[in-house]
Amino acid sequence: MSDNETIFSKIIRREIPADIVYEDEHVLGFRDIAPQAPTHVLFIPKTPIATLNDLQTEHAELAGRLILAAAAHAKELGLAEDGYRVVMNCNQLGGQTVYHIHLHLLAGRQLHWPPG
Repeated sequence: MSDNETIFSKIIRREIPADIVYEDEHVLGFRDIAPQAPTHVLFIPKTPIATLNDLQTEHAELAGRLILAAAAHAKELGLAEDGYRVVMNCNQLGGQTVYHIHLHLLAGRQLHWPPG
């Protein structure tokens, strides 16, 4: 894989399967294959950006679209009133394992901090 090529790039291109639950022109949302809560959906930009550190001012709208997509999906599933968590990890010590920014939507059970 090239520097910008990740498993998420292959999901965007439909080269590998994913349980896609949300899609618009800029964002793709799909169920996590190793869920940490009853609802665990990843929202990714269709534009590859490796980490939060790589976001630039011109990406502000795209970053906002990730958050809005997660909130819309939570509402659609009836999770908004009870609550949900959104998480973005950055680099190794932050828990990032795929170097294509992504937002985790977690819901469906009481979530604790720190996670565990």
